[in-house]
Amino acid sequence: MHSFIRPHRTTSSNTARRTLRVQTGSAGLAAVIALLAGCSSSSPSTASAAGPSASVGSSASLGGSSAAGAGTQSLDGVTVSSATDLTKKPVVKSSSTKAPSIIAVKDLVTGTGAAASPSSTVKVQYVGVRYADGFQFDASWDHGGAISFSLAQVVPGFTQGIGGTDGIAPMKIGGRRLMILPAALGYGAQGTSDGSIPPNAPIVFVVDLVGIG
Repeated sequence: MHSFIRPHRTTSSNTARRTLRVQTGSAGLAAVIALLAGCSSSSPSTASAAGPSASVGSSASLGGSSAAGAGTQSLDGVTVSSATDLTKKPVVKSSSTKAPSIIAVKDLVTGTGAAASPSSTVKVQYVGVRYADGFQFDASWDHGGAISFSLAQVVPGFTQGIGGTDGIAPMKIGGRRLMILPAALGYGAQGTSDGSIPPNAPIVFVVDLVGIG
């Protein structure tokens, strides 16, 4: 991942967003989130971990039209229950032995508001789990709700998955997106200091874009 984006190290297991913070020169900068990647049986958007290069896929939606089987949605070994109910924490299950090299996203709900950009400051709700076994390493839903951060100062997968890149449309306010990140776009070879994300581990997020700015 980019050398200027690194997981914040902390020994406090009670810190709500311990695995999602990054080091920066600004003392007041708070939590940020990592992004997801993988492949979809529903033709998701994809982009290379080494650089954007992908085809645009179809997306499911709610608040316009809902996806088929709106209660449960899946993407390459990941299953999301309560997938299109934005009032509820999504239940994310994952089991895969794959080591994806590209990021894949699937819109569970397509937003209708303003679109994010790679430099936007966004407010999101999220659930993060390990791709291999579905272990939840963090969730804003469990720690007081949505958080705000700049997409310019997070791990690359999160910037691409929310702000968009070649082949991946940016999220819009009101949207919910499933993302599977290869390790190279997440926490890479070092993982996190508390061991919740091992070295070279792909990770999964379900992200709700609540606001921008």
